[in-house]
Amino acid sequence: MHCFACQSAIDSDDSWCSKCGAAVRRRADPDSERRFVTILRADVIDSTGLVAELEPEEAVSRLEPALAAMRGAVRQFGGIVSKELGDGLAAVFGAPIADDNHAPLACHAAIELVRRVGSLGDPGLQVRVGLHSGHVVAYMVASEFSKVYEIGGAAQHLAARLEAAAEANQIYVSEACQKLADGHVRFEALGRKVLRGFNEPLPVYRVVGASDLSSWRVRRARSVSRFVDRTTERALLARAAERSSASRQTVLLIGDAGIGKSRLAHEFAQELKADGWRLIDAECSPNLQGVPFSALKRAILSIFEVAARDSDSLVDIRKELPAIHQLAIDSILDIPVADHRWSELEPYARARAISDASCAIVQSLAFQQRTVLLIEDLHWIDRASDAVVAAIASLQSPNLIVFLTSRPNGMPEWIARCHAEVIAMRPLDDDSGLAMLADMLGPSAMNTDLKNRIISHTANVPLFLEEVCRGLKDSGTLRGQWGDLALVRPIDELGIPTSIQGVIAARLDRVSRQERSVLQIAAALGPRSSVMMLRNVAALPEDILQDCLGALDRAEILVRIDSELEDSIEFQHEMVRQVTYESMVEKVRENIHGRILAAFESDETWSDGPDTLCYHAMRAKDWLKAFGYGRGAAQKCLVRSAYADAVDYFGIAMSSLDKMPMTLSREADAIDLRMEARMAFIWSGQVAEWIDLGKEAERRASGIDDIGRKVAAMTVMAGGQNFYGTPTEAVALGQEVVGLAEKSGNPGWRNLAQYNLGQAYFLAGRYREAEQMLAQGRANLMGPEASAPFATPPKYTLLLCCMMKSFTHTVMGELDAAEQFQQQASAIAEETNRPYDRVAAAYSGGWLMLGRNEPAAAAAILEDGFVLAQKHGIRLFVPVLACHLGIAYLEQGLFDRARGMLAEAREEAKAVGYTSAVLRSSIYLALATFRLGDVQAAQNMLREARNTARQQGFSGLEAEALFGEAVVTPPTDAANKAAIIVALRAAIAIASESGALPLQHKAEAMLTEMLARGGELT
Repeated sequence: MHCFACQSAIDSDDSWCSKCGAAVRRRADPDSERRFVTILRADVIDSTGLVAELEPEEAVSRLEPALAAMRGAVRQFGGIVSKELGDGLAAVFGAPIADDNHAPLACHAAIELVRRVGSLGDPGLQVRVGLHSGHVVAYMVASEFSKVYEIGGAAQHLAARLEAAAEANQIYVSEACQKLADGHVRFEALGRKVLRGFNEPLPVYRVVGASDLSSWRVRRARSVSRFVDRTTERALLARAAERSSASRQTVLLIGDAGIGKSRLAHEFAQELKADGWRLIDAECSPNLQGVPFSALKRAILSIFEVAARDSDSLVDIRKELPAIHQLAIDSILDIPVADHRWSELEPYARARAISDASCAIVQSLAFQQRTVLLIEDLHWIDRASDAVVAAIASLQSPNLIVFLTSRPNGMPEWIARCHAEVIAMRPLDDDSGLAMLADMLGPSAMNTDLKNRIISHTANVPLFLEEVCRGLKDSGTLRGQWGDLALVRPIDELGIPTSIQGVIAARLDRVSRQERSVLQIAAALGPRSSVMMLRNVAALPEDILQDCLGALDRAEILVRIDSELEDSIEFQHEMVRQVTYESMVEKVRENIHGRILAAFESDETWSDGPDTLCYHAMRAKDWLKAFGYGRGAAQKCLVRSAYADAVDYFGIAMSSLDKMPMTLSREADAIDLRMEARMAFIWSGQVAEWIDLGKEAERRASGIDDIGRKVAAMTVMAGGQNFYGTPTEAVALGQEVVGLAEKSGNPGWRNLAQYNLGQAYFLAGRYREAEQMLAQGRANLMGPEASAPFATPPKYTLLLCCMMKSFTHTVMGELDAAEQFQQQASAIAEETNRPYDRVAAAYSGGWLMLGRNEPAAAAAILEDGFVLAQKHGIRLFVPVLACHLGIAYLEQGLFDRARGMLAEAREEAKAVGYTSAVLRSSIYLALATFRLGDVQAAQNMLREARNTARQQGFSGLEAEALFGEAVVTPPTDAANKAAIIVALRAAIAIASESGALPLQHKAEAMLTEMLARGGELT
């Protein structure tokens, strides 16, 4: 077992930890929780063949040596055997106590497992091992006679498949495990392999052996950032170096993993070395924590490595030692000692001799030359070495600096006795964090927002800064070379790189179970929350709550925020909150969110809106409340014109409602909700989803035989069809819906159905019919039956009718009538002041100015509408505004600007699914292209637009395309002249039939001019 305070290995019957002095706390069974761990699976190959003919007792005896070897290897490296399988076992590393080295430890355990089984001398016992790192659910399973620490989840299946694929005495690992252990272990890539149960071949690696690199060299090789800041810490270290001339100085750098202890230690040690100091360095290893004197051996070997390079040979130091001390050094270096003087010593006397010999060597070094002894990662030191290092750190030797690094949980209790200077390392300040990010990402101001997000996400912990950037680069979100990276796609969440999951989890494991419970509530509340709300949810006695908050504040996990408004707490950085939250199993999360929801609902002073309540209701899986609060949050978003957010909340409300038991009432609510949600989908330009809402609502209405709701659903479908389908389909559906709506006796849906049909006629180029249908709808909306569909203000539908009538009259050349309806649309928009209404009025106003041949005035109106539409996410209008703005530029002779705007309009129309806008922007983009000199490209675009318009039934746009073809075709020969005449006559015929008089007159004038000049156009 391990000490709860410092994680040192202790015997099961110890009452006190010999390393830190803490009372041994008997750990209760761990709660069920999610963990990021490494799983080891191992078995004996062909075990069935080995024991098939044996009696049960003989079979057990045949396999037990291998199983014992497996267990020993797993436990040596801190793993837990979670299940024995008769001929093998499953083990987990990194749980129930988190360890950020779980992947390297698992790999070393696998190497040792294969070695131990091989050393049994039984050629029939051959093993294979599979390793994978991933998320699991860990929990205790109690039976009548025992308790087992079980793991569940897909991760264990991949480990099992890797084990099954491995060859005899080989270790296969997943890519996730390889990335975490690379540098500590050597791997061979085997390419992608097909593993049973997985659809795609997966990358597989084979463990070749343990690496010779130290942990610092692994980190250094992986680092892509430069050393920044640490001015205060370096000044303290420099002062210690100055004082060392009078007496030994012991300095301990203490800080959590990733804070930069090793970086600072090596930077400072190299500075001393350059100034003439002798550097002896060693590090403690988590792999060797249970091996006596492993850390001391590394230090002694470092001394002799220096001796081999030093012209003043240090080997003489050893010869000057008393004989018993020389034997002590030999024993540390694993040199066989046959001298009876050593073997006859009592264990205590041997330990004393080792300590005295080590101190004598260090003192001799310091006497010859100023020396710095750097020992890293003291939290992993073995117990035997710890006593010797304590003695060295207490020497009274001038010209000696004993330089140590440790995590807070591993600080030895003897530090105070040796009068060490303890330097607590803090995260970088914002300026230093930004300097580090500038070094990795580059100085470009384009990444400023990203850098600030990373600073906030990581709280300026150097390792976290670097690993977040590495994760973004590896995922392709950032592209380029280190020092010059560009963001190529938006980022929703920065996430937590797997390389630091264990680092954070290990910090969280140091808190008590009660503190963890408080931390989980805070994590569910969010990055910052009030102590009052935490108090209400936790329901703990005040003194216990304050003790927990104080402990979490001292641990710099959950810190108090000084505020005059309220007593608040905040996570030190977002990743701690995320790891805390993600470690909870689903049932625990649901319970906490349910308690939070109840606390908010009962708090009369709480003033936030339904969006917060919706979030907690959804996480608590209280579907009735999630439906209600989601709907309320969506309505709130619509009021403030946040249409994309409204879509999200309507989606939550719909999915929550569908999780409730099936009833007629539920189905009616589901239909009504989709009808209400249609506005958010319409305004945000999600046309396909808008039509799907109608289809789904119609299916449900048919299922419960509700005619009224079926008419409503079909009306929504008809409106979407005007954008997404062909005019022929839209007109047919629109006519059917108008008939059904009139029969249903619901004037609101009838009025909307008439508007939809008028719009369908317009898109089909049937302008006279469009004008009549829109006039009918407008009259109804201005009369006593001025009603609109559910969740739609009557004036909104009236504005749309006025807008479409203004379009129609403009296309027909009836500009006075168009002006009348445009003024009414503008008056409604001014009255409501809703962004959507103002954008609609700007669109029709710009179209009218184009009809009046005032392109500059049109551009001014359309530019305002375009900006407003983009600002508020009214995506449905963006392509048509951009298209007509491009036409206004074209008619002013601003051909480059016109081409750019029209190209943007076409792409946006394609993205939205706005078919008529794609065609119209293509026609005028061709004209802009022609004006810029590319005749062939213009002809090709117009020909394609004309064919598409004809096939799909957009006769008005077909006429415009035909006229455009006549304009861009050069009359250089008889064939071209004939083609121009054919195009103009076809355009005239369509425009005459549809009532598009301005287009008809332009085409007639051009044709008359051409014929008058004998086919020569000006």
